[in-house]
Amino acid sequence: MTGWTIAQVALGGAVGAVGRYMTGIATINLIGRGFPWGTLTVNILGSFLMGVLVVVLAKKGGTHLAPLFMTGVLGGFTTFSAFSLDAITIYERGQAGLALAYVAASVLLSLAAISAGLFAARAVMP
Repeated sequence: MTGWTIAQVALGGAVGAVGRYMTGIATINLIGRGFPWGTLTVNILGSFLMGVLVVVLAKKGGTHLAPLFMTGVLGGFTTFSAFSLDAITIYERGQAGLALAYVAASVLLSLAAISAGLFAARAVMP
């Protein structure tokens, strides 16, 4: 990994994070609060864009731009897109059971981890 690659990821991450924030604000203004529409929107849009980018970068010889666009921009926009790509890649390798296990483990363990973090923080900071 070179310094240039790290710079691409950092720059892309900043752009993606701003995009996530702006999408969240726009979604609240359009639909309102009460359900995490902004998060759902960036997860779905980011996953769609990840699928498009995987094909476009591979077919156009642009894989050297993956750190900027895939890891950086889409990683900053939503890490769900990277999770989705990992899951579909495992599935497309013919390992449907492993893909299902990965999805289930990711969702369930992440929910367990956030619950544990909330519990631990609340215990320390009542």
